[in-house]
Amino acid sequence: QVQLVESGGGLVQPGGSLRLSCATSGIIFRLKSMDWYRQAPGKQRELVARISTAGNTNYADSVKGRFTISRDNAKNTVYLQMNSLKPEDTAVYYCHILSYDYWGQGTQVTVSS
Repeated sequence: QVQLVESGGGLVQPGGSLRLSCATSGIIFRLKSMDWYRQAPGKQRELVARISTAGNTNYADSVKGRFTISRDNAKNTVYLQMNSLKPEDTAVYYCHILSYDYWGQGTQVTVSS
């Protein structure tokens, strides 16, 4: 059974930082490209970052230069380091396995003064 468990969200002030983690099981992690998505209330789910099996990364323009996606194949875990956070980053953040239609519970990130 595929399992995705996101953690690390919380309430931070603008300009602050958070590090999100996604622990996976039930997949051959090293053979999967991994994504982070986010969804704000009333809005479509948005692809934020992607990391390939080789470690290549891509980012949405809105987060480029502020967010960093990384992976630890030994721990079957993907991370999202978020710096210089803005109120517009407020959303539920989800990790995702490329080509899988599966979503975990997500983790809430709120950026507010």
